[in-house]
Amino acid sequence: MTKEEVLETIKKEKVSFIRLQFTDINGTVKNVEIPSSELPEVIDNGMLFDGSSVEGFVRIEESDMYLVPDLSTLAILPWTKDGVKSARIICDVYTPDGKPFEGDPRYRLKLVAKKAEEMGFKAFAGPEMEFFIVPMSDGKPIFEYLDSGSYFDLLPLSVAERVRRDVAIALSQMGINIEASHHEVAPSQHEIDFKYDEIVRTADNAQTVKLVIKTMAIFHGLYATFMPKPFYGVNGSGMHTHMSLFRGSENAFYDPNGELQLSDTLRKFVAGLLYHARSITAITNPTVNSYKRLVPGYEAPVNVAWSAGNRSALIRVPQARGKATRIEYRAPDPSANVYLAFAVMLAAGLDGIEKGMTPPPPIEENIYRMDEEKKRKHGIVSLPGSLKEAIEEAKRSELVREVLGEHIFEKFMEAKEREWREYSIVVTEWEREKYFWV
Repeated sequence: MTKEEVLETIKKEKVSFIRLQFTDINGTVKNVEIPSSELPEVIDNGMLFDGSSVEGFVRIEESDMYLVPDLSTLAILPWTKDGVKSARIICDVYTPDGKPFEGDPRYRLKLVAKKAEEMGFKAFAGPEMEFFIVPMSDGKPIFEYLDSGSYFDLLPLSVAERVRRDVAIALSQMGINIEASHHEVAPSQHEIDFKYDEIVRTADNAQTVKLVIKTMAIFHGLYATFMPKPFYGVNGSGMHTHMSLFRGSENAFYDPNGELQLSDTLRKFVAGLLYHARSITAITNPTVNSYKRLVPGYEAPVNVAWSAGNRSALIRVPQARGKATRIEYRAPDPSANVYLAFAVMLAAGLDGIEKGMTPPPPIEENIYRMDEEKKRKHGIVSLPGSLKEAIEEAKRSELVREVLGEHIFEKFMEAKEREWREYSIVVTEWEREKYFWV
């Protein structure tokens, strides 16, 4: 959209306020709200804000930063307060000298997407967003199930069904098409899938989807959480991510004459992802709680292997072919910063293409049922078993450092090591029950 088109839309829709949206290194959506009358000035000159107040950005002595609106992301928020309309525009972060801020997660993804284009590809992605909906009391979530449903269950009287309906309506009004929504395996767990798109736009949409889900849950007096494993003994929430590369209008992962109709490009991409899988896990699964999900059982994608179909491998290739040919990387969870997660995943795959890597043979049997000896025979290793292990793997990775850039790499690792130290000294209720009488 041009400046004139944006301003005309704002005027026509009688929008009073604009939320200038951006994302910190933890993946948290931030915003600065301005009256719509200020938008022409912001479009021309950016919006000055204090970067030192944002997690992982800059020190106080270098705090001035600018938000530069990406006009293509304008969307009217489909809810009003006292009849007052607001819209949001996603912004890129710039330094005072007019350069992109190296610590902006969206910029880091843009750089990898640009590299793909320089290699002749356009990257596409589509995540499956899983989450739990729980009750609330006095504005605080209650850590208990809202329902006892399971996979694809129809709960016609459930308020959670109404939440998902309202999410679909709201996202449609914001220009994001929902392809499917349903109850997931665990009680109170749900999934929403939205349309596959170019990778940066998909990351933007993922942030919007999370915001709308949380907002609609609150409107119904409930709380939606993207915590990977909020309840013991049931499946956790993942963010399985589908990815493909296109050359022009042709899917570069599809080869009608290749084995399983899969191209050499796909195989090299898969090889790169497998090679870097352990190194990128701290980014795709960035919390202590992430590793309560990444354990054997509960359909957890812990096995570093690939398959042409079965879901027990880290990477699978769904059966669709032609333009729909894609890989599904099953490790990420929705606590990840989606920009950084997409960036390291895409970079790992591109590295496999650049270096002509060859993947091991696909594993078609159920890896969950393999014993350790058989896994070793197939060369199957596991993803890191804790945030600490994942951090150490990431710190040794040149690819992760390059993709994140020095600024985010240092800030991210510092934050995650601090998180691990905090976790390590907390005394839990489980420990009291287990050891109090020693």
